[in-house]
Amino acid sequence: MSPFLIKAIQFFLSLSLLIVLHEMGHFIPAKLFKTRVEKFYLFFDVKFSLFKKKIGETVYGIGWLPLGGYVKISGMIDESMDTEAMQEEPKEWEFRSKPAWQRLIIMLGGVTVNFVLALVIYIGMAYAYGDQYIPGDSLKDGVHVTEKTIGDELGIETGDKIIAVDGQKIKDFNTVFMDIINGSSITIERDGQTIEKEIPVDFIATLIEDKDRARFLGPRIPFVIAEVSPESLNKDAGLEPKDEIVEIAGKKISYFDEVKPILEQYKGEKINLTVVRDKSVRKVVPVVINDSAQIGVRPGMVSMDEMEKRGLLRLETEKYTFAESIPAGINKGVNTLTGYLKQLKKIFNPDTGAYKGVGGFAAIGGLFPETWNWEVFWGTTAFLSIMLAVLNLLPIPALDGGHVMFLLYEMVSGRKPSDKFLEYAQMIGFFMLLALILFANGNDLYRYLMGK
Repeated sequence: MSPFLIKAIQFFLSLSLLIVLHEMGHFIPAKLFKTRVEKFYLFFDVKFSLFKKKIGETVYGIGWLPLGGYVKISGMIDESMDTEAMQEEPKEWEFRSKPAWQRLIIMLGGVTVNFVLALVIYIGMAYAYGDQYIPGDSLKDGVHVTEKTIGDELGIETGDKIIAVDGQKIKDFNTVFMDIINGSSITIERDGQTIEKEIPVDFIATLIEDKDRARFLGPRIPFVIAEVSPESLNKDAGLEPKDEIVEIAGKKISYFDEVKPILEQYKGEKINLTVVRDKSVRKVVPVVINDSAQIGVRPGMVSMDEMEKRGLLRLETEKYTFAESIPAGINKGVNTLTGYLKQLKKIFNPDTGAYKGVGGFAAIGGLFPETWNWEVFWGTTAFLSIMLAVLNLLPIPALDGGHVMFLLYEMVSGRKPSDKFLEYAQMIGFFMLLALILFANGNDLYRYLMGK
């Protein structure tokens, strides 16, 4: 099965699960308050449905347009814009006839389910998988800044140790990238000195401009050969995959990031490399350095377990009992929500340029891996559930947050907005949502066409 198809299946499975449960969050309180639900749909049934079946007073179906889903509640001005029914006298089983507090619960049901679902997933993941992480202060010789121009803008260099972001100590090095994106200041240790750096307000825009530069930080890793290029000048020199280069022209190296400056001195020359083979045998291999200061090999990855054995970093694993997994999962959910709100705040601030990174379906689908991995699938689904809940709470007519905004106004003022006002608001909200969808997916298309 192709990687694209695997990503697509995961995306649609996750999306379908989230939509059905979100709409169930509206459906259940509506039924509890004896409000008639006319339709319950996964995806939109514009003109026709792929499947539908009426059970009791509700038609359950699957539409063909995968932009979301909906429940059609009688006596409610929603995306169906069924204004004819609204001109009749209110019936006791209609949404508009229910007390404001019941209508508020019905409207908040979807996002409540999304938040609860995320917490349940995180609790389950904590119990099933635990947490394995790299403590931020455990990198023996600091970080590798893979893109110097990005590092210069941020004010960090290869070899720096990242201590904290916004004064919060880095517990897990794997989270440092998102911490920096969401942060305003970074604390580093360089040559035994602690230095505080301000994160540029438009730093996120710099990363968005080139996706290949986005992951500009990583642990420093040894130089292990993955493959000798067939076009390399040194294809017959005697280098082999898994050889680790430890000396270049007599100069000892510990990390891959030390190689380039040395090779620059020997362009077009023949020098000796010292490699370690099978973790114990040292061999001297004569090689020719090409005019681009390259050996002609592809560097390979070194596992985190191997890095730990060498003392280059430390791995810590936390396992949880079922009781312990509950607070651990809740904490993960709260941290994820807080991080997403920080991202959203940056998106609404034009100075950050974060709006350029807003993505549509392609960007969301890209969150899933190219191979099936249940841990990643559930983690991504939990994040998307939080994202869906937050976005639905935005006070935009046609979203749950828009309905909640008008209901709160009614409960505070004692006056209900007129049906005509709600109709116009719904139409405006619909066009706002359409514009957002076009913008987000337009960003996806632009990045694809520009190769970003």
